[in-house]
Amino acid sequence: MSEDTDLSTLLAVLDDEYARDILTHTSVEPMSASTLSERCDASLPTIYRRLDRLEECHLVTEETELAPDGNHYSVYSANLDRLELSLDDGSFSLELTYREEDVADKFTRMWEGMR
Repeated sequence: MSEDTDLSTLLAVLDDEYARDILTHTSVEPMSASTLSERCDASLPTIYRRLDRLEECHLVTEETELAPDGNHYSVYSANLDRLELSLDDGSFSLELTYREEDVADKFTRMWEGMR
């Protein structure tokens, strides 16, 4: 877990239905905030607030995509792979495993961003 994210903060973020929906959808493919708004049936301000909280906990990552018309926009991907909560000897411990991006995928995205 990130050193600056404590257990109660992380659990509060994950207690939110919209945050869980965002993680679920972005675990399949990267999505823009407007697409998430449609898929989660939530307003854009709601989605952006949840994305901010998820980013603070390092549960999603933001990347910039170039549109065919030359404009750019952000897409978000789930960064969480696994979460394990344990209770041992009277204390909780939390272990987060983050996704590791394939080097080839990173290079492809970088190359497409340069076009």
